[in-house]
Amino acid sequence: MLRTIRARPLVHNLASIRSFSQSKPRSDFHFDTHDFVQQLRSAGLTRAQAEGVMYAMAEVIDESIRNMTSNMVTKADQEKHHYTQQVDFAQIKSELQLMEKNDLAMIKAENDRLFNDVEKLKQRLREEITRTQAGVRLDLNLEKGRYRDESSGKDLKLKEVEYKIEQEIAGLRTSIQASKATTLQYLVGIVTGCSALLMAYLRFRS
Repeated sequence: MLRTIRARPLVHNLASIRSFSQSKPRSDFHFDTHDFVQQLRSAGLTRAQAEGVMYAMAEVIDESIRNMTSNMVTKADQEKHHYTQQVDFAQIKSELQLMEKNDLAMIKAENDRLFNDVEKLKQRLREEITRTQAGVRLDLNLEKGRYRDESSGKDLKLKEVEYKIEQEIAGLRTSIQASKATTLQYLVGIVTGCSALLMAYLRFRS
């Protein structure tokens, strides 16, 4: 199978072969090109064929190593990335702490505002209660005054009625006394007249 491989027309003389075999690899992977060429030649390939296969293998290996190492980072890059992450985490932590402090400050300010609003409402409620109580007391005092005025008017009317009754009683008493005096005078006149008639009758008989 190796006999059918055609050498790539990249190496034409011994000097270029030696320079290739002695060139520094493009990666840290060490590949003994001279020993590989000798093995291919011992397998029956010509020198040009062996060098072509070796070059192709070297390219494939080098490309494979580049592909594998392209996704890998060095320890320094890893430490740098780790340090960057730590810095980012520290910054995020600081920002979160600052946001937490700001949130706490906002919550405290909101609580203080609500507390002040509640205190203002309590003060207004107390003022309204005091004003209502004062109005009720004033209404009660006015009502009491009206009742006292009505009572005073009724008492005055009662006194006037009592005075009129006393005046009527006094008039009746005067009328009764006058009637008694008239009746006594009338009785005295009758008794006197009867006595005079009786005495005249007794004189006439004697």
